[in-house]
Amino acid sequence: MADPNRPGYLARATEELKGIGREGIAHPSAKPLLAGAAIGTVAAILLPVLTIPVGLIGGVGIALWQRIKR
Repeated sequence: MADPNRPGYLARATEELKGIGREGIAHPSAKPLLAGAAIGTVAAILLPVLTIPVGLIGGVGIALWQRIKR
């Protein structure tokens, strides 16, 4: 059962992104999100159906989801 006191996914994602905006690369989520962006970009380069911006955003999105689902 979900904890009613725990904020939702959107609220947690917003807090993570605000924290990265305030602290920059020193924030604990910044490096995993940058790694996700790099992986998504490489995937976009290797796969002809993806463009680089789509791969970049997808990689960041997946990395952010991995951070906030815990």
